[in-house]
Amino acid sequence: MYHSVDSHVPKIHDEENEKSNPTLELVLVILSYFIVVVTFPLTVLCTFQIVAEYERAIIFRLGKIRGGPQGPGLFFIVPFIDTVEIVDLRTVSMIIPQQEVLTRDSCTVLVGAVVYYHIEDPLSAILQIFNYRKATNHLAASTLRSVLGQKALSDIMSNRESIAQLMLEFLDKATDSWGIKIERVEIKEIRLPPQMQKAMAAEAEAEREAKAKLIVAESEIVAAQSLHEASQQFENDPIALQLRYLQTLNTPGENQQTVVFPVNLFCPLLSRRN
Repeated sequence: MYHSVDSHVPKIHDEENEKSNPTLELVLVILSYFIVVVTFPLTVLCTFQIVAEYERAIIFRLGKIRGGPQGPGLFFIVPFIDTVEIVDLRTVSMIIPQQEVLTRDSCTVLVGAVVYYHIEDPLSAILQIFNYRKATNHLAASTLRSVLGQKALSDIMSNRESIAQLMLEFLDKATDSWGIKIERVEIKEIRLPPQMQKAMAAEAEAEREAKAKLIVAESEIVAAQSLHEASQQFENDPIALQLRYLQTLNTPGENQQTVVFPVNLFCPLLSRRN
């Protein structure tokens, strides 16, 4: 998919050091110091560089690195021949804009993410890649599309953490030669097209209706079994059936003063008494 940058810059740097003219460099350094002394104190503000605790400075003299990463503290810079690159070592939260992704089951989704990283090797971040921030952002966006393109929509919706972990492992390996350490990846937002949202809502509604019908059917089966057992009980005991009948007549007549009892209701009772 992606290939990390080979660590060839230090070799080129060494070759250039061998070909450079030390005499000419010495003359330029002396001339720069002379200009600083002559124009003092106007150039005093240009000769010092302050590097914070969370920063490191990469100093180039005549295009060549002067030592390794330096800082924190105050440094003397020779005007006209020294240039400084400041690298921030703090954790950066990089927002990946929503990407349009075609999933494995041919569904189009919009997915956004956030990547947290920090600079682990300031020298590699400056020498190995041009604009490491922009390069990391582009690599993260491409990785997001590539990883999600191999997943089905159901996997994306239910396995965000595993997808984020997969992205983290790949990004950390790809940016290792740039001196960048990927700390965390989070899948923030997954948006479906309107038609897909309607289809999923209809599917969910149909599933809920099916479950409701199943519950009603199970309730009817239980009720039928109870009625069957009750009918067998009433068949063996007519008195119990008549008492149940009386209870049924009394239920709708709770708010009425007159209750009518059919004559045949008392026949089994009278026959039992005789």
